[in-house]
Amino acid sequence: MRGKKLWFKAGSLLTLGLVVVVLFMTLSANNIINANDVSNGTNSNNVGNANNSNSLAWDKTFAPNDKVTVEKVSFNNRLGINLVADMYLPKNMNRAKKAPAIIVGHPFGGVKEQTSGLYAQEMAERGFVTLAFDASYNGESGGQPRNIASVEALVEDFSAAVDFLGTRPFVDRDRIGVIGVCASGGFAINAAQIDPRLKAIATVSMYDMGRATREGLGYAPVPSEMMTKEDRIKVLDEVAEQRWTEFEGGQKKYGSPTAVELKPSQVAAAKEFSDYYGTPRGYHPRSAAMSLTSTGVLMNYFPFAQIETISPRPILFIAGENAHSRYYSEDAYKLAGELKELYIVPGAGHVDLYDKMEYIPFKKLESFFKENLKKR
Repeated sequence: MRGKKLWFKAGSLLTLGLVVVVLFMTLSANNIINANDVSNGTNSNNVGNANNSNSLAWDKTFAPNDKVTVEKVSFNNRLGINLVADMYLPKNMNRAKKAPAIIVGHPFGGVKEQTSGLYAQEMAERGFVTLAFDASYNGESGGQPRNIASVEALVEDFSAAVDFLGTRPFVDRDRIGVIGVCASGGFAINAAQIDPRLKAIATVSMYDMGRATREGLGYAPVPSEMMTKEDRIKVLDEVAEQRWTEFEGGQKKYGSPTAVELKPSQVAAAKEFSDYYGTPRGYHPRSAAMSLTSTGVLMNYFPFAQIETISPRPILFIAGENAHSRYYSEDAYKLAGELKELYIVPGAGHVDLYDKMEYIPFKKLESFFKENLKKR
C-alpha cells in the first residue's frame, strides 16, 4: 500500500519520515506522463530487444537485469482507459514458442517502477513473460481525475492485462497467472473470481483494502484499535462534505480522512510505508496518495465475497511472519477453496516483501507458477 498523507490532532507525534512522504506525494500528484507516448497494445506484437530497452531511460527503484529485456506497452481496458505497462521477457527466449506469462499488480498508490516491476523482472529471468502495469487513474496510465480509487477499474485492469498478454504471439493464453502485492493481492483475487483465464494466483503481503478502510483508515490495525461504527460515520460524513466542496470547484484533498485520529498500530504501519515510499529506497515521483473521496468507495468493498469460486485453480498466499497485515492472508486462506497454500516468510515484515531480496521467496513463486502454468 502507498503511504498516505498523515494528519494528527494536537499533541500527536509526527515523525520526520512521515513529513517527507507527505511532501513527496504532494509533488508527485502533478507529475503525470501522457499515456499516448508509448506503443499501443494493438500493434505491440513485436517484442523489444536489448537495444530497444537500453534506449529507454531507466526510471525504476531497482537495478536492471542484463538477463531480461523490457518494452513499454499500452492497451485499453474494458472501460476505455489506456493502461501503460512494462513487459519483461527472458533475454534469450525462443519467440517461436508460446511461453507462460504472469501479470504483476503494484501496491495501492504505487507504480510499476517500484515493487511490481522488481517482481516482474525477477520472474522474467526465471522464464516467464511478465507484465507490470500502472493501475487506472495512476502512474502513466490514463483516466481522469487522477489518483482516485475506482474498485471496478482496479479489478478490471487485471482482466485487461490478460487480454493484452493472451493476444501476444509468444504467450500461451491458457497459461497466464498473476501476482498481486499488497492491495493488488485483493484486487487480483477479486479479478480471478470472475475471470477464469487467470490460471494461478499468488498474493504477497496482501491487503484487504475494504476491510482496512472500514477498520483502520486504510491501515491494518490490531484488533483492539479497530474503528467503531461511530468512527466510520464520522469518516463518511467528512468524505460527503468533501464531495460538496469538490463539486463546487473547491480544493481536492488526498490521503486519509482526519475526522478520526490514527491509533498507535496505524501510526506504526504508516511509518513502515513511509520508510519505503518517502526515502530513496522506494520513492518514485509518479507514486501518489489517493483522493480523500475514494474512502467511501473502499469502505463498500468486499474482495473475498466469492473467493471460494476460484477453486480448483490454485492460490498461494505469501505473508511475512511479522507483517502487520498477516491476518488478511490468514483469513482469506480460510475462506478459499482448494487448491490453496499459506506461506509465511520467517522474520519478514509487510514492506520487507516489497523489495528486500533476502526475504522475497522468488524460488517459491517460481516453483508455484512452473507447476501450475505448465503445459497440460
